[in-house]
Amino acid sequence: MNAPETLLTDDHLRAQVKLLGTLLGQVLLQFAGEDVFEAVETLRRGFAELHQQEDQQRRAELMAMIDAMPADKVELVVRAFSGYFMLVNVAEESFAHRNRRRMLSHGMALWEGSFDRTLADLKAQGIPVATLQDMLNRLHYAPVFTAHPTEARRRAVMEGVRRVFLICDQMYSPTLGVNDQRELEAHLAAEIQVMWRTDELRSAKLEVRDEVRNGLYYVRESLFEAVPKAYEYFEKALRKHYGVNAEGVAPISVPSFIRFGSWIGGDRDGNPFVTADVTEWTVHRQMQEALDEYRVRVLELRQTLTHSSNWCTPSEPFLARLLEYEAEFGEQVFRGTAVQIYSREPYRRMAAMMMARLDANLSYVHQCLADVPSFTAHLAYENAAAFLDDLYLLRDSLISHGDRIVAMQDLQALIRLVESFGFHLLQLDIRQESTVHTRTVAAVLQQIDPDFDYTGAAEAERLQRLAAWIGRIAPIEVNDAALDDEAREALAVFQRMAKLKAEVGDEVFGTYVISMTHSASHVMEVMLLARLVGLCGHNGHEWFCRILVAPLFETVDDLQRSQAILDQLFSNKVYRSLVASDGNRQEVMLGYSDSCKDGGILASNWNLYQAQLSIIALTRQHGIECRLFHGRGGTVGRGGGPTHDAILSQPPGTVNGEIKFTEQGEMLYYKYSNPETANYEIGMGVTGLLKASATALANCEVCYPQDYLDWMRDIAAAGETAYRALIGTPGFIDYFYESTPVTEIGLLNIGSRPSHRKKADRSLGSIRAIPWVFGWAQSRHTLPAWYGIGSALQGFIDRQPDGLVHLQAMYRAWPFFRSLLSNVQMALTKADMEIAEEYARLCDHPNTMTIYRTIADEFALTVAGVKQIVQIETLLEDNPSLALSISRRRPYIDPINHIQVLMLKRYRTDSVWESEQDSWLTPLKRSINAIAAGMRNTG
Repeated sequence: MNAPETLLTDDHLRAQVKLLGTLLGQVLLQFAGEDVFEAVETLRRGFAELHQQEDQQRRAELMAMIDAMPADKVELVVRAFSGYFMLVNVAEESFAHRNRRRMLSHGMALWEGSFDRTLADLKAQGIPVATLQDMLNRLHYAPVFTAHPTEARRRAVMEGVRRVFLICDQMYSPTLGVNDQRELEAHLAAEIQVMWRTDELRSAKLEVRDEVRNGLYYVRESLFEAVPKAYEYFEKALRKHYGVNAEGVAPISVPSFIRFGSWIGGDRDGNPFVTADVTEWTVHRQMQEALDEYRVRVLELRQTLTHSSNWCTPSEPFLARLLEYEAEFGEQVFRGTAVQIYSREPYRRMAAMMMARLDANLSYVHQCLADVPSFTAHLAYENAAAFLDDLYLLRDSLISHGDRIVAMQDLQALIRLVESFGFHLLQLDIRQESTVHTRTVAAVLQQIDPDFDYTGAAEAERLQRLAAWIGRIAPIEVNDAALDDEAREALAVFQRMAKLKAEVGDEVFGTYVISMTHSASHVMEVMLLARLVGLCGHNGHEWFCRILVAPLFETVDDLQRSQAILDQLFSNKVYRSLVASDGNRQEVMLGYSDSCKDGGILASNWNLYQAQLSIIALTRQHGIECRLFHGRGGTVGRGGGPTHDAILSQPPGTVNGEIKFTEQGEMLYYKYSNPETANYEIGMGVTGLLKASATALANCEVCYPQDYLDWMRDIAAAGETAYRALIGTPGFIDYFYESTPVTEIGLLNIGSRPSHRKKADRSLGSIRAIPWVFGWAQSRHTLPAWYGIGSALQGFIDRQPDGLVHLQAMYRAWPFFRSLLSNVQMALTKADMEIAEEYARLCDHPNTMTIYRTIADEFALTVAGVKQIVQIETLLEDNPSLALSISRRRPYIDPINHIQVLMLKRYRTDSVWESEQDSWLTPLKRSINAIAAGMRNTG
């Protein structure tokens, strides 16, 4: 009898990492030389030993070695470390995938957050079929890709890494022989060699269209496979835990509720390169990607659905549609030949018709991309719904004559894709900053309402006048030529939205997001601009609204005022009528990044928590369905952390079956570059949504003790006080600019958007949240993710009787607090105050070391406080896999930090020739990439 299967251990992972490292070492010896190879090995071993035991003499030797390296050697050493990080990341991802596959194939207990475990839990909770079906009917899971400039990898590098992943996966097949193993190792060596020969730095700054193409890479290479697979696993778990009927069908149906969105090509906040033309190009480029995929899959159906009419009888509706198509399109499609070939194969004839129709749609899209549109309306599908209708007919016909098992394979996967992606592929959100709308509306009103001084008017007057114009039934004429460039472009976006909605359908756009929303009039300004192009208003009979507008509350102050702003908005009769006409729904976006930069991690998290509760309570009071849109970044300082836990940590009653959140920068790569991992990540997010919604939809109230809320309020206030004291310290902003490579990050060509809102403005308000977090991460401070927590927790413990006991109870019982401290542990583990001190010494301000000591003292206080509350001896003790992952990288990240400090000194010095300064810039940029890859975090 065979022994029961067990999971792979860290020893297996170490073996794979060792193999990859050995192969990389061989490449280094061959192409970089023995001198570089020995330098890499000496640094790696030396810093590993220093982690085990500090040795000042050994440290001084290593630093002297770094100091003596010329620029060309430094560049090769940094590239070597960077290559190692990429390979370790692949090994860890491949290892996790193999373990999940092992669980599935051997019938082992699956991971927390799997569909199987989640459905088993829901069944055990006694949630009946009807309640679960109601819950599924409400689900809306919407990750939104953004182009925020934190993804440092080129597409060529990502494609190479994907090939390495696939080879690593093949190497562990149980059927592999010795010769097969050697052959795969040779393939792997070749790929690593190509990786070394490939430049990981971009030679030119990304344009918006490049960012769009990068976003589409993840859809094409990963999501088209992962999304149908996620539904398949969901349905399999339903059948297992809720049973099946006589036909093997579960009593609960799973609607297609996964909707991926995108800001890439639509987010113009601070990005002057996202124009109306670029947005239209983006829509058509996304359509092309969707239609290309559908065409390939219909071709596969044409090759596989070879059913003969001699051996089965298709359904009457199907045959009627086929006859209709043959009469209308037959001559165009077959031209007298294929009809004879497929004369007894009705499904192949239908697939040929469908392909021809998709080709007509594709032809139109190609013409649009070439800027010469000419629509062949006769043959092309009018929209995705018409294409879906044909797919449903095909599926239902197959089922009607006993071929359900056939229908539920490739055909059902295609149906899932079209239901999820339509012809538009990713729902494009538009984002613009509120002051742009204010200036545009002021310019428009100067033409149509010249006696009203909009700029000088009070908020109540603005709302009254905006409502009057929005509700006006008569046409409103605006002379675009008389507007300035900014207003003309702002209005052009709405005109293009109206055009594309008419052409593609309303689903082409998701939400119009207003960043820096400070008042109700900021929302009404957008509604007026939408009214001018016919997207909303009153048609003389009824109100209509074909645009979903979301205010974005970003700063601590705006989060605190969000309820009052929304209340004023919903109390406006015109706005309330527009909301009612559009399904009585409102979307509200919450910004994690700016609130954290503004008030610190505790104030940000707590004000976001409070804002969610108050917003949901308010919308319920007004009878409005509200979906919260979470603007999360990749790092903890920007709302990052595992998606499953993040959803479960939301305030009770605020999820309600719907969640929308941004997926930014490097998170796209780590979550969606491989379909195997993407499938896992989608599943973890969806099950988090299911669990968070289950109690609310089963009418089970979840309430945490009022004491928790009161204590957290006080802790957050103390954390904000500590954080604001730090950023208000004289010289602090100089410290940030000079002790981090934030200025040099702007030279990396990793995004089309400027890193500052205002050029040459060295202020906290001007720097964007992404480079703010990116800079602190590079210099190993990771400050935005933890600063203020230590003093706030210690203050609570000192003031409150049994304070530590209360905090320990909160950690055990309250998902919000547990998630916060779990994420903070990761950020603290990635920080290193000794290395941070080296960066601090780059700063010339007289207050530098005082600032550094303040940060280091708060760091020590935070580490001690977290360990006390979580009741652990070492950070991440309760997450050993993550702890091992970080410790595995430390001997490689630390030397690059020391190298980076040296290069920053040399690049920034004024005492050498400019040509010598410039010789350090390329290795410096490579070091930024390498540290980002090693820490698996940027901004």
